[in-house]
Amino acid sequence: MVQELVDSRRTEPAFVLADRAMLEAWLEFHRATLLLKCEGLNDAERKARLVPTSLLSLHGLVRHMAEVERNWFSRVLLAAPDTRPIWYDPASEDSELVPLDDADWETDLAMWHAECEQSRANSADKDLDYTGTRRGEPVSLRWIYVHMIEEYARHNGHADLMREMIDGAVGW
Repeated sequence: MVQELVDSRRTEPAFVLADRAMLEAWLEFHRATLLLKCEGLNDAERKARLVPTSLLSLHGLVRHMAEVERNWFSRVLLAAPDTRPIWYDPASEDSELVPLDDADWETDLAMWHAECEQSRANSADKDLDYTGTRRGEPVSLRWIYVHMIEEYARHNGHADLMREMIDGAVGW
């Protein structure tokens, strides 16, 4: 039996909104989607790497997105290149994804929530044309929002498939 994931924390944005409100609403939609895909599972299910050729797991995706939030809204937007990674080790690609043996879900989830909140705070007083710097190039807040929506949407597709493989739960 297919169980659909529906939750009031995730609502599709209105069809007509100002640019900033639209971008923020879609980003929040995708943040909520990732959260919902992880809820109601045990540690083993969240840490499961269901595709043998991939390092992805639901737990790993939450850690990855915490790193992505920190990168774009702190390092790039605020031009704070000294902001340290949470789990990522530049010497080991995808190190936020694995290993997860000793990873604590509640701690890592709280870190993701904190990074989302910090991202909101870092961008709150900046207009969409405000620019940070990435690799010596200017990057607008508008571009960052669009990229973050794309990043979450792509990984939420992965999360959709993983969740369906775990317990059959599906949702748009």
